[in-house]
Amino acid sequence: MKAVQFSQYGPPSVVHVADVAEPHAGPGEIRISVRASGFSAGETTIRSGARKGQVTFPFRTGYDAAGVVDEVGDGVDGIELGAHVFGMTAADRRGANAEYAVLVHWAAKPAVWSWAEAGGAAGAIETATRVLDQLPGETILVHGAAGGVGTVAVQLAVARGATVIGTASPHNHDFLRSLGAVPTTYGPGLVDRVRSVDAVFDCAGGALPDLIEIAGDPARVVTITDANAPQHGVHFSHSAAIPGADPLAVHGLAAAVRLAEEGRLKIPVAATFPLSEAAAAHELSESRHARGKIVYVS
Repeated sequence: MKAVQFSQYGPPSVVHVADVAEPHAGPGEIRISVRASGFSAGETTIRSGARKGQVTFPFRTGYDAAGVVDEVGDGVDGIELGAHVFGMTAADRRGANAEYAVLVHWAAKPAVWSWAEAGGAAGAIETATRVLDQLPGETILVHGAAGGVGTVAVQLAVARGATVIGTASPHNHDFLRSLGAVPTTYGPGLVDRVRSVDAVFDCAGGALPDLIEIAGDPARVVTITDANAPQHGVHFSHSAAIPGADPLAVHGLAAAVRLAEEGRLKIPVAATFPLSEAAAAHELSESRHARGKIVYVS
């Protein structure tokens, strides 16, 4: 089958499609014929070499996908061949950006979502749920609210009853309002524009001192992007298969299905690419101009 991978560190051009052996569903797993799969922004950091020694080559990309069930592993009940689902691969296996993928967590695809929306949903939902579970409060600042995780975090926080302030470029402000957030710009003067909030969800990085000042306590800030977090006393939340990972918030998938069916959760898709244009997907992600999720479609 065709799958996206890279076998060396470097620029986006090192990412390519390769012919690899098909995976098969083991106990407690299902396999899908992939219709769409999400681009994982964190993999640009891996590809660049920032985590040398922590990965092995070839590195197969992709963590979330949606498609049609064509294999059911032992011990799996309540799912039939031909079912439409979305979900996630094992964190230490990945490989969702391919023609077939094995999922270890999944939920029924909401009929209101396109394949592209469903393919890019699971990872952002799990991440947003995992962090929001750590950030109780009535007012939440989402820093980098127009990105793949940020757009989902805004909607999930609003669904929980929070007032959400979201940072983004001015041309994305109307978009954030449509998701239920109060928009503001990022960059210099952020502390003056956002005086006080109960908690901060950092999806963008690079502004931890300001975000801590706004929250009033580093314990009320969680980041998913800024590796300097420990130096500031801030929790860096990740689910990668390396020491320090937080438990997965897979309960968020079922909750997201209900919200989607109620019309309260959309998965904004910034762009779609065929697997053969994986390098272009990496380039778009690194431009930091993608509004929503980047998705591969079959």
